[in-house]
Amino acid sequence: MTAERQEQKPRRTRLVAAACIAAVLSAVIPEARAGLTQRIVVDWHSGLAIGGYDPVAYFTDGKPIAGSPGLELRYDGIVWRFCNVGNRAAFAGHPDVYMPQYGGYDPVSVAHGVAVAGDPDLWAIAGERLFLFYNRVQREKFLADSARFIALSKRKWPEVMQTLNP
Repeated sequence: MTAERQEQKPRRTRLVAAACIAAVLSAVIPEARAGLTQRIVVDWHSGLAIGGYDPVAYFTDGKPIAGSPGLELRYDGIVWRFCNVGNRAAFAGHPDVYMPQYGGYDPVSVAHGVAVAGDPDLWAIAGERLFLFYNRVQREKFLADSARFIALSKRKWPEVMQTLNP
């Protein structure tokens, strides 16, 4: 085997491994797949934003609370659920305040220029905004330096949005 081929083999192996990992993740974790096609993360099975959780409840109750099918609101072409009428009215009046930042994509990933869907059960409020995270490690990174990640992800978000379907 030539020296050039020996150098190419590890690189090719890494590329194949990365492609395999991406394929497995998109098959096993539907949220990761959703992250590549939508500007706002939507559950592929239900069609609901943030898995049907009430986005206002994160602020008012300090935890994720499932919304009710009887208390839905269509905003930006997506169905959002709420646990009470007051939360639905608050969201309708100020959706930009209550919607998860970056359409529900993980801000640490966005800061690195990648759209990875956040998990509604892994969340934080920083700067009076809601952020969802892909996993606990990403959440901990964000919490350790939220101001830096907010600035980085804010700068990268327009580029990341270009990779998402409208």
